[in-house]
Amino acid sequence: MLILVGIALFLGFVALGTWQVQRRAWKLALIERVDQRVHSAPTALPPAADWPRVDAAGYEYLPVRATGRWLAGKTVLTQAVTDLGAGFWVMTPLQQSDGTQVLVNRGFIPADQRDRWQTAPLAGGTGKDAVPDATVQVTGLLRITEPGGGFLRRNDPAAQRWYSRDVAAIAATQGLDHAAPFFVDAGLPGAPQAATADSWPRAGMTVIRFPNSHLVYALTWYGLALMTLAAMVHVARYERRSRAAASAPSTLHDDASD
Repeated sequence: MLILVGIALFLGFVALGTWQVQRRAWKLALIERVDQRVHSAPTALPPAADWPRVDAAGYEYLPVRATGRWLAGKTVLTQAVTDLGAGFWVMTPLQQSDGTQVLVNRGFIPADQRDRWQTAPLAGGTGKDAVPDATVQVTGLLRITEPGGGFLRRNDPAAQRWYSRDVAAIAATQGLDHAAPFFVDAGLPGAPQAATADSWPRAGMTVIRFPNSHLVYALTWYGLALMTLAAMVHVARYERRSRAAASAPSTLHDDASD
């Protein structure tokens, strides 16, 4: 019975190890594909007709360009933790000439900038310096929506508390009736804005990182399979010795009777 359990465990661990090897190959291919994509020339945003086909595999981190005017009054701030500390992403819809909108992550602001950008997040600055109707061109990376919220936290649209960049929820709350199902991180990797007092929000801070621990997991599962195999060999030898020991008295008894 123990041998059967051992065989089942051995096969299961081998299967899990092989699955991790396959996952590692997929992850390495993804990393290579995204690296090539990120360094390609910016293209126009996918048209509305293609939106249902926009997914992470084909479009995540694609450099894009968008032109329009800021809908500054519909800006939301989503919590963020970056290399610059804790703060917020400034998410402002960009109204395009075809009537559609695309949410743009204009960049990071520290917590002490919240009131300034929550109350007057206009293009070109705030107050008398703002130019809300100016046409702007945004270059950045296409990003896939982040539905829901964070770990143990949920977005609270009514209270304007956002923990993730949930495009559908933000669009519904801000009354965007033709919003793209993705957003754009303004700025391109390797070209962040200069760190000056007036450079907020700070664009170009997209972190592109794919955890790849599949080799460690594969070695762990294969190691468990080898340990199971060793245990099976040990049990088999023990049972063989036990059977041999059990049969020994019977043999001696037969010899004595002769």
